[in-house]
Amino acid sequence: FIKDTFQHEIISALNLQRISAPLFVRPETGLNDNLNGVERPVSFDAPCIGGATLEIVHSLAKWKRMTLGRYGFNPGEGLYTDMNAIRRDEEVDNLHSMYVDQWDWEKVIPDGHRNIAYLKETVETIYKVIRLTELAVEARYDIEAILHKKITFIHSEELVEKYPDLTPKEREDAITKEYGAVFLIGI
Repeated sequence: FIKDTFQHEIISALNLQRISAPLFVRPETGLNDNLNGVERPVSFDAPCIGGATLEIVHSLAKWKRMTLGRYGFNPGEGLYTDMNAIRRDEEVDNLHSMYVDQWDWEKVIPDGHRNIAYLKETVETIYKVIRLTELAVEARYDIEAILHKKITFIHSEELVEKYPDLTPKEREDAITKEYGAVFLIGI
């Protein structure tokens, strides 16, 4: 219910269309983004296509941008997709796994909009959708909504000035306790 509600609202709010993501790509395409420069993709040979080597996707950053261009998306339009990936070199913990099932999106930024004001507008749109989703959950399941009505923007340098003796994680925790919903700029 949550995923369906969020997805329905966000595709409308951000003007997105669904495009299916690849599970594997040919290495020579360069589409399997090397996230940190140290990832080793899982690869296999494919006898059905002449023994070509294929790589399991571990990032779609390049693929999303290429797809926007290939399909002729206009400024203000975008795509969303579900990515299934294997990240063999991932440091596994309670938030990270070698297997990734990730809902993702990308949008063509209109000329003159690559700025902080447009970033904030987009973040506020996304946060509004998150809150609408929360309110739908509250109405359906009688669970109290807890998200703050607005999101606060703060630059990471301001955060260091405000909490100079805290670690980055502790700073994020402290500012979130203070404002409830926070977007950090300049990470």
